[in-house]
Order: sequence, then C-alpha cells, then structure tokens
Amino acid sequence: MSSIPNENWAIIENMIKKEGIASHHLNSYNEFLDHGIQDIIDEVGGIDVETTGTPYRVSFGKIFIGEPRSVELDGSTSRILPLETRLRDLAYSAPIHLEMTVEENGIARETQKHHIGDIPIMVRSAKCETSKMAEKQMIEKGEDPLDPGGYFIINGSERIIVGLEDLSPNKIIVEKDKVGGNIVHRSKIYSSIVGYRAKLELTLKADGAIMVKLPSSPVDLPIVTLIRALGIENDREIASLISNQTQIHNLLEITFEKAVLDRDTNCNVCKVCRLKILEKAKDQTQEEFDKENPDYENCGHDEVCGKLGDCSHKAIMYIGNRVAHGMLDEFRVRKAESILDWGLLPHLGKNLENRYDKAIFIGEAVCKLLELRMNWIDQDDKDHYGNKIVKFAGPMIADLFRTAFRNLIRDMKYQLERTSHRKGSNIVGASIRPGIITDKLANAVATGNWGRGKVGVTQLLDRTNYLSLLSHLRRIQSPLSRTQPNFEARDLHSTHYGRICPSETPEGANCGLVKNIALSSVISVSSSFDDIIDKLTQIGIVPSRDISMENRSRFCKIFVDGRLIGYTKDENKLVTSFRNMRRQGQIHSHASINLQKYPNKNASTRIHVSLSSGRVLRPLIVVSNRQPLVNHDVVSRTQNGELSWQDLIQMGVVDLLDANEEENALVAIDGTTEFSNEHTHVELFSSSILGAAASLIPYAEHNQSPRNTYQSAMSKQSLGFPTPNYNYNTTVREHLLVYPQNQLVKTRATSLLNIDKRPTGQNCVVAVMSYEGYNIEDAIVMNKSSVQRGLARSFFYRLYDAEAKQYLGGMKDTFEIPKSDENTRGYRGEKYYRLLESDGIIMHESVVSGGDVIIGRTSPPRFMEEYKAFDMQGPYRRDTSIAVRPSEFGVVDSVFMTQNEDGERLYKIRVRDMRIPEIGDKFASRHGQKGIVGLLVNQEDMPYTESGIVPDIIINPHAFPSRMTVGQFIESIGGKAASFRGTPVDGSTFAGENAEDLGNQLKEYGFESSGSEIMYDGKTGKKLKVEIFIGVVYYQKLHHMVADKMHARARGQVQMLTKQPTEGRARGGGLRFGEMERDCLIAYGASMVLKDRLLDESDKTNVNVCDHCGLIAYYDAQQRKYICKIDGEDAQISSVTIAYAFKLLLQEMMSLNIAPRLLLVDKV
Repeated sequence: MSSIPNENWAIIENMIKKEGIASHHLNSYNEFLDHGIQDIIDEVGGIDVETTGTPYRVSFGKIFIGEPRSVELDGSTSRILPLETRLRDLAYSAPIHLEMTVEENGIARETQKHHIGDIPIMVRSAKCETSKMAEKQMIEKGEDPLDPGGYFIINGSERIIVGLEDLSPNKIIVEKDKVGGNIVHRSKIYSSIVGYRAKLELTLKADGAIMVKLPSSPVDLPIVTLIRALGIENDREIASLISNQTQIHNLLEITFEKAVLDRDTNCNVCKVCRLKILEKAKDQTQEEFDKENPDYENCGHDEVCGKLGDCSHKAIMYIGNRVAHGMLDEFRVRKAESILDWGLLPHLGKNLENRYDKAIFIGEAVCKLLELRMNWIDQDDKDHYGNKIVKFAGPMIADLFRTAFRNLIRDMKYQLERTSHRKGSNIVGASIRPGIITDKLANAVATGNWGRGKVGVTQLLDRTNYLSLLSHLRRIQSPLSRTQPNFEARDLHSTHYGRICPSETPEGANCGLVKNIALSSVISVSSSFDDIIDKLTQIGIVPSRDISMENRSRFCKIFVDGRLIGYTKDENKLVTSFRNMRRQGQIHSHASINLQKYPNKNASTRIHVSLSSGRVLRPLIVVSNRQPLVNHDVVSRTQNGELSWQDLIQMGVVDLLDANEEENALVAIDGTTEFSNEHTHVELFSSSILGAAASLIPYAEHNQSPRNTYQSAMSKQSLGFPTPNYNYNTTVREHLLVYPQNQLVKTRATSLLNIDKRPTGQNCVVAVMSYEGYNIEDAIVMNKSSVQRGLARSFFYRLYDAEAKQYLGGMKDTFEIPKSDENTRGYRGEKYYRLLESDGIIMHESVVSGGDVIIGRTSPPRFMEEYKAFDMQGPYRRDTSIAVRPSEFGVVDSVFMTQNEDGERLYKIRVRDMRIPEIGDKFASRHGQKGIVGLLVNQEDMPYTESGIVPDIIINPHAFPSRMTVGQFIESIGGKAASFRGTPVDGSTFAGENAEDLGNQLKEYGFESSGSEIMYDGKTGKKLKVEIFIGVVYYQKLHHMVADKMHARARGQVQMLTKQPTEGRARGGGLRFGEMERDCLIAYGASMVLKDRLLDESDKTNVNVCDHCGLIAYYDAQQRKYICKIDGEDAQISSVTIAYAFKLLLQEMMSLNIAPRLLLVDKV
C-alpha cells in the first residue's frame, strides 16, 4: 500500500530539522576547513630560499585551526561567543597554525607550528562554540537557540556570503553564436581546482579550421598543434582520438592543413632539455658558426629528437613563439610548457604524465564541437541547472585564502632571503606577518570586495524578522549584469522545478537574477573521486589509455567530474549498476549519473558522473515495479523518529537527483498517479517546490502568480518577533511587534521554519466593503479601538555607538560633558547636554528627541594642525558628541558599556520608540494585497454584524477582481472556521483543507458557507443592502511607516556649490519641486508663486551684465567698478536678478569656451 501524498511531509520535515535551514552554508564552510584549506597548502608545498650560502627549503605540513578567541590589549586571549563579538565590535575568528619544516640538502632540520593569521569562523559551523551547545546552554549564554547560523561576524556586524551561481566546472559546453551573419560554433571548458579556474575555448572558424584560445596566449592556435604539443604526434592517431566517423574526418582536413609546421626537415631539439641543438655546416668553420650564433651554448646532452616532419618539440616551440615572443629559446620553451602543465585544464593534473589525459579530453571537446556542427547533437543550454553549480562560503573563502596565502609566501620569501645569513625555525617565525592573511580575509568579508572586480560578495544579514533571516540564508544570485536584458537567464527554467522557488524573486533590475532555493533542495557536497573509480572498475569499464582506436567511437564514453576515465560497451547496465550501488550505500548519495543518448545514431553516447559540491539536488521517492517504495509504514516510522531521512536514502527508497540525472527519470506528480513501467520516481510533497517565504502563503495555488511574488518580498519587510535576546541585540535598526500572534490559517512550513515561535503578524477581522471613499486605491480603514487595544503596535529600536580612540602623540578622545567656558569647538548649547550624567553618558529611560546629545565626547584637533597664533586661549578640543537623529525621538532603552580589542572604551546606546498605527502606515495580507491606512474610525462608527462582530480592518472590494487573489477569500473563510473550532486550518499549497469543507464547517456554526454576513451601518444603524464578506485574515505591518518618512522644511542647509537645499531627510534636506509640480502651479494660474518660492525666497542672486554684448562683467578692484572685457570702459553695466544655479550654469558654459549672451530688456 502506498503512502498518502500528504503524509510524505514528515520526510521533508525530518530532512530540514536534521540538516538545518542553513546546512548548505555550513556544509560548504566545514568542507573547506576539513579539506579545502589543506589542499591549498599542499598545492604550494613550501618556499625555496635562495641564499648566498647553502640554499634551503621551508616545507609546509599540516594546518591547524583553533577555537574562536579574542586577543586583548595586553596579549592575553580568551574564548569568545558570537554575542560578545556583537557587543564589542570584534571579529568572530580563530587562529591558523601551520607546520613548517626547514630542509637543507634534503634533510629535515626541525618542525614547528607557526601562527600565520586568523580566519573568520561561520556561526554554528563545526568550529563555532554554539554548534556544540544544547538549547538550554544557548539560552543561558544569551544566544538564540533557533539561530540557524551560516553567517560571519566582522567588527560586530553580521555578514553573509550569498550563494553565487556559476557554470559547472570541467564540463564541455558547446554552443552556436551568430557573428557578422556567420554561425560560429564554440566549445568552452571552465577547468577548476581549489581556488583557481582556467578557461579553454575552441572555435570552429568560418573556413572550417578549429582554433583554440589558450590562457595567456594573445593569439588563437591550431587545435592539432596543441594536441601534438601534448605528445600525440601521428596525424592518424590524432584523428582517431577525436572520432572514427568519416564525416568528422572530412571536417578535420582543413584543421590539419592549418597545423602543418615543417614536414621536410628533421627535428633538431634535445629530448632532455627541449632546446634547439645547432650544428655547423660542412663548409663552415667554428669561428663563422660562433659569429652567426653568439648566444648559442650547447646543452651537452646530445640526444636529438631527429623526427622528420611535425613533432611535439616543434609544436611546443611554435606555442612558445606565440606566448613569449622576443624571448630566448629557453624561456619560450619554459613558458609554453608552463601553460601546458599549469594553465591548460588544471583539473586533469599539472605534471608531464597528465598531458596524454589532456590530449584525450581536448579530442573529446573537438568531437563534441564537430557533432554540433553536423547537427547530430543540440547545443548545451547554459540555463539548464545541470550545467550550473552554486558557490557558497567554502569555494568563495577558498579563492580568498589562496590569494592571501600566496601573498604571505611572497612576503616570507623576501624576508628570508633578506636575512639569508640566519637559519632555523626562529627566523622562519620572525618572517611571518599574520596580518597579511587576517586583514585580507576580514576586510573582504566586511566589505564584500573579493578583488579582481568581484564586489558585493557579502551582504549585511537581514534581521527585519525571523523569516527575512531564513530567506537571506537561502538566497542565490547570478553574476550576470543587472543592466542587460538577459531574458533567457531571468526566465523560469523547467529544471528549476523542485530546486528554485518559482515565486520568490525581487522586482526590478534583479528580477530572475536573484533567486531562492526551494524547501526540498539539498546542496551537494563533494564525493571521493578514487572511491567512484574503484566502484566503476568493479562494474566493468575499459580505461581510456587501454581502449583500441576502433572502439573509441563505438563504445560509450564515461566522464567523472570532467575527466574521461574510460569506456563501456553496455551503458545501460553500467548506469543501472551504479544506481543500485548508490541505493545500497556503497556510493555517496550525492553522486549522480546521467546517460546522454541522442536521436542521431552517429552521435557519441556519453555517461557523466558528477561528484562536485554546489549542485542542487532534490529528493524523490523511488518507484519500483509500478509501486513507490515509501509506504504508510515507512512514513509512520519516520514520524515516530525510528527512521531519519538519511536512513531512507541508505535504504534506497529515496533518491537525491540533480538536474542532469532527472533527465533520465520519469517522475509522477503524486502517489495517486497510475504508474507505468517507465515511471522511476514520484514527487515527495508537492508544496516543497516553494521557497521559505512562498511556502508560508496559504492557498498560494489560488492566487495570480505575481501576487505570490509580491508577498514573498513583503513578508521579509513585516514586523514580528525576530529574536528572543533583543535585550542584548545591537542591530542598528530593529523592529519588535508588541503582540505577535500565531496564524489561524497556517501551512506545513509554518512550524517547520519555526514561524509559530517567531510570528510576523496578527489575525484581524477583515470586512470587504467600501467605506465613504477612505479605502479607495488599496487604502484600508482601521478600527481605532482595535489600535488602542494594541493591534499592530510595535517598537522601533535605533542603536547609537561611540568609542574613545587614541591618536599619535598620546592624545585621545574623552567621554565627558562638553563645557562652554572651556575652549571647545562645535559646542551645541546647554539644553542639548541636559540629559547627560557626569561621565558624559545619558541616563537609562531618559526621554529624548531629535538633536539631544546621548553620548558626550570631546576629541583633540583634527589632523593635528598647529594652533593659530592669534588664538590666545590655548589648546582646544572638538565636540564630537553623538546626538539623536533630527527626525527621531524615543526613550533610552539600554546602555552598553564595554571595550574593543584595542582596549578603548566603547558605548552602545539603544533608543526605543513606540509606533502606534497612524494614517499612512503600510499593511499587507499574505496574498500581495498591500495598502496604507486611509482612516482610523471609532468602534461605534464601524459597521457590525448581527452577532455584534466589528471588523478590525475594512478593505476595498476592487482589490480582488483584477488581482485574482482568491487565496485570501479562502483564508478568510478558513480563519473564521478556525476561530470557532479552536484549531488552526491547514492552508498548505496544493495540500490544504478543502474550501468546501471549510464552508460546511461554517454552516455547522450557524454562518453562511460563502463567508458573507448581514451587516449594519455603525453611524445610522441601518441594515446594509448587500451581504458583506467578512472573516479572519492574517495581516502584516510592514516597516514602511509614516514616522520614518514624514518630512517638511522651510529654510535650512544649502549646498556650498549650487546654493540649492541639501537633499534627503536625514540631512534636513529640501523637498524636490520638480517639473510636474511647476506645471501644476502654472495650470492653477499661480505662476507668481513660482517666482516667489523658487527665486525670491530661494537662491536669488544679482549679477552684472553688459547691456551691449550680454556677457557677465567682472569687478576691477583698482577702478572699483564692473568692466566688460569686450566693450571695455564704454560698456553700460546693469544688475540683473537671476537664480544662483543659473549663474553657475553660465559660468560652467564659459569654462567650456562657450559665450552665453543675455539679451536685456528694460522693466516696464
């Protein structure tokens, strides 16, 4: 018996609770700490120190990462928790120690551990203290037990590395482009190893020749020359390496012709050192030979290649001539070989013996390119999620650490060679500057600037509410430009199903480029390459080096993580055996296999085994013999806790498939499907295709899709209960809803994501009707008594901080009340300091308003300028006090006094402001129905039902027909039913309670099943002519409040250059009076108001203009009068009143050598 589809939610629930909502960040970072960082160290290996005496080598061994700790001013260290780093503006980081061994003449002298820097530690990762704590311990330490982690803390700020989409590494991507009317076929490979990526591009030119663009090469090279340079010299062998198809060989003819270097002479290159060996002609004397070749020096090996025609040595020299033109032969060869070993396909290895593997791989790239040219295969879809990976913290930090570590190595080498007369571990330790790694990592995470043009990699963690935190942790972004259309990249792709949320994406420039992963998505971790090779060998493959030329095209090619490792005759048997071994637990569950067969029989068959991290997988129930393997018993045992979702994978009843492997599967939509022999899998739970925000929308399948997208964005702006430790919270801006409520109509994801413990709104009685025109255009009418009872009441917290810095020369900041009788620059006036206590800090629970000083501080002179000679009052100090923002007010909620790692005193003061809903505040339901408060109405004036129920909110009926948010109607009926039955209604998308059943429940409680009721006018008591739809809807208060936006100004600050008012509410700026506002006044017939407000009372200025030529005159100080440069002494100068901004425009035009002339007319 198969399980009921709705029951399968228990498996999704188990998966997310066991793994955690931020498991992709944590797994990626932990993998870097466990393996990636050591791989980078091993790649470098050590430092060869060249000295005047005996050269020696410093070899690197094992790397050790300590526990997070803080270093105090006196050098003492102590273990630290995330809470303390937030309060003290510290970095949550741990020390890195590296084993270093000094080797002289191959003999190891001594091995010691050295501190090479500090690395930021991800909160809740394996190295974080909180990952080992139980819930009770976390509460005792002031940490949030529901904090998912997955972010860093740098200088007290929480920063997250947002997942970055990237093309899959080590894959051959073939595509067509139209260039100048011609179709150009390309094959691209992005070869990647830890912290390094190299691109290889093959192009089929219009003349039929295949050229390759090598890293560091300014010109394209013939592909055959490159294959020859890799050691395969025979033309027939090269052709067979690519394909044995006659049509392919015909296409290769032009490529072979282009690659001819020298068929008539023997190769005169030394086999050992690969340098040319010159011999003097028979009739040439030694003196003549030396004169012709002054720089030539015989290598002395006397092992000449001697091959007739093209060979690998000539090919390497050809490449060297292109990549190192003008250098000596020795450098050309060295540069070419460096590119072949290090720059070309580094994922296949960097040694001489790896060149054959590279030649085979390039042959396959050529084969695929020509198959595309013959239309045997389709071009690869770059937007297919099988061709993409998502980079999270691990690979991103690896890139950064690799750069920082290489900088450290360069610096160490320089320091060691400078002090070459000294040796030993002491001098090695002295040559290490830990700040190189520490500062590079900390600055990059703090700013998001990764170098090489990568910016915005990290973002400030969104803590508006708990859901915004979860959504931010599951966000991924594309590296594509926001300004370009990129329509195909922004579109929803079929492979996004179950992996990427179809609803949660922002509006505007980021639409479709910023995405969120679905609830059921699993991000793969890397699997062992050697283990997979062992398993494939057991199944039976022919290694790539052993296969005969005839079978290369006949057999199926097997790729493992971008390496052609062998061939198989029976591809179906191999794929089936691989999947069976994975289901038996012999192969890692994240390893995937994909069989690529094309309709055209001439095309090669390929098997791709993917082991890399960052692939987006999704769980599916396995179907065998027309029956799903997850049945009622399995689900029950999972609910009871006997089985975990990992057990289900080990049992082989659930598969994790990536987008490529899913191409080989036939997936049924649910368990009620009639299964056929072709069915391989069935969906686990239908609504798990949505992301964190969209999965909380009740009955989302009944809404128009843009409304779900709007709600996904607005739910992250709603106020709620973000964290229980808000007494210690030092977020700069924070909102707290006073009476948050659980949802009466909830989804399965509500409890899974802990939104029932961190609610983001309140249940409101909502009537759908018009109210005297005050709720037109999405405005809402609110019950004033409901507001007075606490509906949508919230607190806004603003954090102010200041530290006492120390300066050169022993001067430092002082916390004190600035005094007027002392020589203090910038003294504000006694009333602004009235609330400060003797130590210069405001008292707890003081009522403050804009401009009031809350932290009194004085500082020494800026830039240490000399005191002015005429300033007889002696040394002065500057008032650098911290005051409340001009437009804000509130009550001092908390005062934190601590010190930073430099031992300087640090104050953080949090001001609390109660926000009661007022006209202009923004509210929204969970269905994208947003609106601002248009009117607050007394309870007695609101309409009421026969049973005396008065709505909290009235919304306009016109909000529904065009937007088609039917989900809100069903929620309203469900909320009404839930109120009476006493249990929440399940409104999960695709799996919620039936609307008809809810209507029948209302009937049982004496209501209409439609949700409508007879209502009466609150002012007249008359019965309304029509029944009004009324029910309970969950409403969210958004952080767009009128108190943060209300702004008015008369006179105030102006910009120095233009004399126009400053811009922005925070700076006390002016209100923009634009072109359309001007048109309104002219249309109204009040054009003189324009002159009064925008000229006379604004930036009116007088300029002197020559009556004759119309140019601005200048003032002659000697003659004490204005003179025109053109007309000289005889000019008639008049004073003209114009706007200062216009005068500035005239002067700017004059600076561009343009003469603006004003035509003056006498006033009438």
